[in-house]
Amino acid sequence: MRVAGSEEAVREVFDAHYGQLVGWTTRLVDDPDLAHDFATEAFVRLLRHWSSVQNPRAWLYTAVTNQVRDHWRRRGREAAAYDKWHAGSPVGIDVAAPGPDPADRLTVQGAVLALPDRLRAVVLLHYFADLPVVQVAQSLRKSEGAVKRDLFDARRLLANELEGVR
Repeated sequence: MRVAGSEEAVREVFDAHYGQLVGWTTRLVDDPDLAHDFATEAFVRLLRHWSSVQNPRAWLYTAVTNQVRDHWRRRGREAAAYDKWHAGSPVGIDVAAPGPDPADRLTVQGAVLALPDRLRAVVLLHYFADLPVVQVAQSLRKSEGAVKRDLFDARRLLANELEGVR
């Protein structure tokens, strides 16, 4: 339900944050067109929920984070299905599964996207969207202590994953 003036208010938020949101999302998905789609969808949802949103910037980054998470889940399922039926043939004893591409390099982005969902969302919102812990907690409906613990766990996992990588 929209209240009078919500379109104008969302338009102001759009003018202030759309470009930055698209740039942030592009770094996550490495696809400018998809990033624009995600950011636009977040603003459409913001308009629908305007009357209940307290912090539009945090709400938008959370909405995009959720879309990116769903995108990577779908891509993971697609990759698993492809691996199972590589080149139209089931992978079995007689058919070797494709090995990792040596051209693939470990990046911070890849390491963050490989984190479990509960940790990935707090890292994306806190470190990449630059939201303070209190806003991350409100956006994800968690306590500040839970967000701090998730950040601690994520830093530990990332340190192990990225150890020796420069």
